[in-house]
Amino acid sequence: MGFTREQLLAYSDTTVPDLIGPDCRLLFAGINPGLWTAATGAHFARPGNRFYPALYEAGIVDHVIDATDGMSFADRNALVDAGVGITNVAPRATAKASELSTDELREGGEALVERVLRVAPRVLAVLGITAYRTAFHEPKAVPGPQDRIIGETRVWVLPNPSGLNAHETVASLAAAYREAAVAAGVARLNSR
Repeated sequence: MGFTREQLLAYSDTTVPDLIGPDCRLLFAGINPGLWTAATGAHFARPGNRFYPALYEAGIVDHVIDATDGMSFADRNALVDAGVGITNVAPRATAKASELSTDELREGGEALVERVLRVAPRVLAVLGITAYRTAFHEPKAVPGPQDRIIGETRVWVLPNPSGLNAHETVASLAAAYREAAVAAGVARLNSR
């Protein structure tokens, strides 16, 4: 499936439902949905996004999920069965995360705290240091585990898998994601 620029732009400002199962132990929070994600209804769906290859390399899932054309029922179940959930800090789909205002990120951070209190995962992994700093009013935060705890949920800040984050590789993303997955109790023992 492919989209023209005009088709994708039609999805600006839409939202994508969270993917959260009843035993969510590791909740990934992207910054906000991209337009390809909004068009397909699948998180991290843009071709070339390294999220799912990194999950596989980290030993979180047993195969590389391809959400380019949407999330299959089997792939959705693979994530849910692994104890993995996906949400966003800000709900509004944009072409670039830089289109979000400070207020949107802060409101999104407040809503994310409420979601985490309701879902109660072991770990919340926010994917993007700049978004985390803004959303949670922590301008000096550094990547990795944070001092912040929401209810009983530990908070981690991990690298964003977008291709715009060019200095990260699938291997470096996988290493960071695996640490959070181990803390959440979702990583398989025999990772790749």
